[in-house]
Amino acid sequence: MPPQQQQQQQQQQGGQYAVPQGSIGGGPQHPQQQHQGGQGPYGAAFQPDFGAWGINDATAQLGMQLGQSAVQAGQDYVQKNFGVIFPSTTVKHHFNVSNSYVMHKIKLVLFPWLHKPWARRTRRTEHGQHEWQPPRDDINSPDLYIPAMAIVTYILLTGLHAGLNGPGFRPQILGESASRATLVVLFDFLFVKLGCYILNIQGSSQFVDIFAYSGYKFVGVIFAIAAGFVGIGGALWSVVFVYAFLANAFFLLRSLRSVVLPDPSNSISSSSGATTTATVNPAQRRRRITFLFLEAVLQIVYMAALVRLPTA
Repeated sequence: MPPQQQQQQQQQQGGQYAVPQGSIGGGPQHPQQQHQGGQGPYGAAFQPDFGAWGINDATAQLGMQLGQSAVQAGQDYVQKNFGVIFPSTTVKHHFNVSNSYVMHKIKLVLFPWLHKPWARRTRRTEHGQHEWQPPRDDINSPDLYIPAMAIVTYILLTGLHAGLNGPGFRPQILGESASRATLVVLFDFLFVKLGCYILNIQGSSQFVDIFAYSGYKFVGVIFAIAAGFVGIGGALWSVVFVYAFLANAFFLLRSLRSVVLPDPSNSISSSSGATTTATVNPAQRRRRITFLFLEAVLQIVYMAALVRLPTA
């Protein structure tokens, strides 16, 4: 009888557990005997046993490949349809702010008469093209941080106002305030975007810039609401509100100029590679200036709708 069969027979008769080769006390085990199949993604070999679930291996592999293809197709669709509207690089650019920028920008929105100059700065990229400097480096650059924080602050202030000036606080007030703020920003954005389309106004990152400028009005609205919290009312509060409107209107007149009447000396390349041209004839210039004044005047309607706070 061969030696291996004799050893197995002795172990079965003695009730002893056979120590496999390569375990503790045994010799080294061959890698192919230690792990069956290919190496997994974490260094350990793992091959899912689809047969245990009654699934054919070929069918399971085909299903996994179809799932991966579907996920990749979904990512490509989102990037193709929404990446142009909300490109990640553009959004990151508008959130590139600092504490110093935020403080100076709020001061600029509330006291725009004290600010000069209003032209936006550009910088040269590694490929020799020009692009707008981020808000951190240019006080005249629009950002999304202040509008987003101002909208959130406005919603919280409306809830606080309702709790202090009524029988109690209702959570629905926050939803109503958020809906009102969203509608105001949406109407303002659509009006400016429609005007840019009719007047054939094109520019790089124009979509996000208009959204940013539509949100700065909440800084003036918060200023007017805060005046009511400190006890200012009646005719004096009306003066505060009119000042907030005039400040926001003047700020938009000077800031939106870079979108509606861009500086011919600045040639900015858009994300699609097209260059923004700023050659307009006198008739187009008059129409664009009229559009700017109309957008500034409409701010009093938007801000009046926002300061009409609900009560509980």
